[in-house]
Amino acid sequence: MPKHIIETVTFRLKDGVDRAAFAQSAKAMNAYVTDCAGFVARRLSTTDDGLWIEHIEWQDMTAAKAAAAGIGAAEVNRPFLAAIDGPSVTMTHTELEVSVN
Repeated sequence: MPKHIIETVTFRLKDGVDRAAFAQSAKAMNAYVTDCAGFVARRLSTTDDGLWIEHIEWQDMTAAKAAAAGIGAAEVNRPFLAAIDGPSVTMTHTELEVSVN
């Protein structure tokens, strides 16, 4: 059985973006993410200095790549994506080895 995939995205917001408004746009994006095939879980956190870290767990790499390919097409995602400073984005996909809930 294939291991689940953890998609980790780090980024910063564009200058002037309100943190609370951004958090609301992140919640609105849940509708897209949870409807994607292979979705397992999503977490979004931030550091004191404004680095945002998103972890999304997928059943497999195919699901992760399909969700990423469609993210920009969904209207509900646009406020979230527009607030992110593009050059600050890094994304990695890793295989889940250990998980405790």
